[in-house]
Amino acid sequence: MVQPDDPYSVERRCQAVWTRRAIALLVMGLALPGAAQIAHGDRRWGRLGYRLWGIVALLLGLIGLSAWLARGPLLTVLGTGWVLQALAVGVALVGAAWLVIWINTWWLTRPRRLGRVRGLVVTALSVLVAVGLVVGSGALARALFVAGSSISSIFGGGGDVKPKDGRYNILLLGADSGADREGLRPDSITVASVDADSGRTVLLSLPRNLEDVPFPEDSPLHGLYPSGYSCGSHECMLNAVYLLGRQHADLYPAVGDPGLAATMDAVRGVTGLDLNYYAMVNMEGFVALIDAFGGIDLTINQRVPVGTHNQVDWWIEPGPSVHLSGEQALWFARTRVGSDDYDRMRRQKCVMAAMLNQLDPVNVATRFTSIAQASGQVLITNVPSGQLGVLAQLALRARRLPVASLSFTPPLIHSGSPDFDLIRSLVRSEIERAEALDAGPGPVSDPTSTSATVPVQPSASAPPSEPTNQVDDLQAVCSV
Repeated sequence: MVQPDDPYSVERRCQAVWTRRAIALLVMGLALPGAAQIAHGDRRWGRLGYRLWGIVALLLGLIGLSAWLARGPLLTVLGTGWVLQALAVGVALVGAAWLVIWINTWWLTRPRRLGRVRGLVVTALSVLVAVGLVVGSGALARALFVAGSSISSIFGGGGDVKPKDGRYNILLLGADSGADREGLRPDSITVASVDADSGRTVLLSLPRNLEDVPFPEDSPLHGLYPSGYSCGSHECMLNAVYLLGRQHADLYPAVGDPGLAATMDAVRGVTGLDLNYYAMVNMEGFVALIDAFGGIDLTINQRVPVGTHNQVDWWIEPGPSVHLSGEQALWFARTRVGSDDYDRMRRQKCVMAAMLNQLDPVNVATRFTSIAQASGQVLITNVPSGQLGVLAQLALRARRLPVASLSFTPPLIHSGSPDFDLIRSLVRSEIERAEALDAGPGPVSDPTSTSATVPVQPSASAPPSEPTNQVDDLQAVCSV
C-alpha cells in the first residue's frame, strides 16, 4: 500500500511536475509577456502580450537610437508637456495590460494542484511581481505626468529663441519676497552668456545696489529716466527696478510681468547685451529645489558665519566636499555676517556652479518628480518648452568647460557712481576672451589688471579682503 508521504507516489510526482511547470510559466511570463500563454496554447492572450512587448521595445529602441543620433530633437520632444503626459497615459495602460497578462499567467500555473505550501509560495511570488508592476508603472506614469504638467505651467515661452551674436544670454534672478521685505526685490542678479555652439559660459554678476542704471532707448522707461534710474536718495538701485516696472505696468501693456520686463531693460542697458530669457527663483523656495536635488557638495575654504544683524548664530564649517542641505545652501549664499554683498555674489555663483556640475542624468532620473514639483513652486521663466532640448544640450557641454566669471565690484566699479561704458567694455572683452578659447590656442589678453585668486570666504575675525573683479575660472573661487 502506497503511503501519502511517499516521495515516489503518483500524487507527489505529479505535484513535482506541476511545480516545475509553474516555475517555467512564471519565468517565461516575467521575461516576455505572452510567452507563458503561447506555451500553454492560448494564442489570443499570447499575441496580446507579444504586441505589448513589441510596442515597448520599439519605443525604447527609437528613444535609444535618437539619444545616439539626434539627442537635440529627442530632448525637444521629451521637453513638451503634452508629450510627457501622453507617455504617462501610455505607461499606465501598458502597466495595466501587463498586470492582467501576469494574473492570467499565475492562473495558468494552477496553484491548487501544487499542494498547499508550494501553491502559497507561487502565489506569494506572483503577488510580489504584481505589486512591483503596479508600483513601478504607477510611479513612472506619475513622474511623467507631473513633469508634463510642470513643463506646461513653467515653460510658457515668451523669450527670444534666436541667439544673439552666436550666444544665448539668460538673466538669472534670485528673488527675495520674505515677510520683512516690501514687495519683491531681486537679491541676486546674474547674466549667463552661453555660446550657442560650444556651451562655454560666462557669468556676469551685477551688484544689486548698482545706481543710475540706464534704460535703452527702446525701453518704455527711457522716457521717464533718460539719464538713468536715479533719485534724491540712494534707493534707486538695480534691485528696485522690478518694483518700478510694476508701478508703471501701463508702460508694458502686453507683458505678463512688467517688473521682469523692466529689469531686463535695465540689465540690457548696463551690459549692452540683448537678452534671450530670464529665470527667476524665489530664494525661499530655493530650499525645496536644493533638497529635491538631494543637497549640494562644496569645498569650503574657511568658516562661514551665519546669522542676522551681524550676530553669529551658527557656522558652516570648512572642509572638502561639504554637503549642504537646501537651508544651509540658502544661508551660505545669502549671509552677510562678517562679509558684504560682493562676497555674497561669489558664494551665490559657487552654488550655481554646484547645481550645474551635479545635475547628472542619474540624479535627475531618481529625483525627477521632486525636482519637477519644486521647480514649479520656485521658478518663473520665459523659456519656451520647445527650447529645452537646445538648452539641455548646451548645459551638458558647459559642464565639460570651465565657467568664466566677471563681477562688477570695487575697486574697478563703484556701485554708487558706476562707469557703464567700462562695464560694457569689460563684458565685450570677457566674451571675446571666452570665444577665443573655442577658436583655438593663442594669446588672450586679460581685460583687467585686477584679476586675483581668492578664497571663497574671508575669515570672520578679519576684515573682508578686497573682492576680485574677475576670476578666469569659477573653480578658483570654490570647488564644487
